Amino acid sequence: MALKSTIFKVSVSIADMDRPYYGEHALTLARHPSETDERMMVRLLAFLMFAAERLEFGRGLSTDDEPALWLKSYTGEIERWIEVGLPDERLLRKAAGRAREVVVIVYGGKAADIWWGKESRALARLDNLRVFALDVEQSSALAALAARNLQLQCTIQDGQIWLTAGDGAQTALIEPRLLSGSQ
Repeated sequence: MALKSTIFKVSVSIADMDRPYYGEHALTLARHPSETDERMMVRLLAFLMFAAERLEFGRGLSTDDEPALWLKSYTGEIERWIEVGLPDERLLRKAAGRAREVVVIVYGGKAADIWWGKESRALARLDNLRVFALDVEQSSALAALAARNLQLQCTIQDGQIWLTAGDGAQTALIEPRLLSGSQ
């Protein structure tokens, strides 16, 4: 019998002073059986960083033709394609041809450094690509916030992302480093 996804309910309040964007979102995240809390929370972080009315999660790890998240226009054009982890360069080239902008959030410490060292030259040719990196401590802090029912406050200012869970007992400061593209 196949394992089923674990459902996480997230209620988030976002105050993004950098864009500016302010919103309340009730999200349902399905964590694939092979997905870690860390990856799921990086997907959530991607949502927080680029929150918009039409931003939505893709179908997940089992589909190659959809990103982790995407933002489509009202006419169905892909405005932003967001991947997390260490995606294949061919996938990113394909995404760059389909979307106005492609964003990648890499994490994983040494594995992410090796991936970037291997892929950075080829990816530099993609004009519509931005790559952000998370340090191991930051992605671990995200994973520590994971809960099946999560209330989260998110404040973004000057590139810093402050996350507070529940009653304020758990907090995390995330500062994604821009590896490629413009802020």
